[in-house]
Amino acid sequence: MPLTAPDLHAWIRAFADRVAEERAYLTKLDSAIGDGDHGQNMNRGLSHAVDQIDDDASMSDTMRTVAMALISKTGGASGPLYGTLFMDAGKTTAEHEELGTPEVAALFRAGLNGVQRRGKAEPNDKTMVDALLPAVEALEDAAENGTPLSEAIQQAANAAKKGMEATTPLEARKGRASYLGERSKGHQDPGATSTYYLLDAAATAWSDRA
Repeated sequence: MPLTAPDLHAWIRAFADRVAEERAYLTKLDSAIGDGDHGQNMNRGLSHAVDQIDDDASMSDTMRTVAMALISKTGGASGPLYGTLFMDAGKTTAEHEELGTPEVAALFRAGLNGVQRRGKAEPNDKTMVDALLPAVEALEDAAENGTPLSEAIQQAANAAKKGMEATTPLEARKGRASYLGERSKGHQDPGATSTYYLLDAAATAWSDRA
């Protein structure tokens, strides 16, 4: 069964709930190498996004609404980055009423491209890209192999988790964490962590989609 607009709404709500549950942990991670506000900022932005969702809206309108809510209410670098992710990802849904594995792979690829364009981050820079890129590659491989969506998105979430964990030994090259140089090593990146929550929320929300 392909995804429809209510499935996107369920994903966004699941992501917001996960961030709300983990906001103290995200703040702890960010306190070590950043401004210490990632959990609070993401929770505020996503809470606002959920409040703005129109259950009757199309997929592209929903993604644009979420993007604008995140940009307007999420502080720091996270607002523009996540806002761009949702904005660019949403553009791929404009001509679709249903999404299968190939369309979901295209959605996340567009989001990744937007994040990299906005943040200028590359793999191993210790950013959200380190979780998002392997997730996108897992989705694209799954699409090529004809993998059902529920299985494909779980594979993507697993890949994001591995990418998130792999940020711990890295030296940060972007953002506030880069100011620490060698001292940024040994800390898991908070942006990669919230990105894993993004994919894991999708896996939870779409677990019954063929």
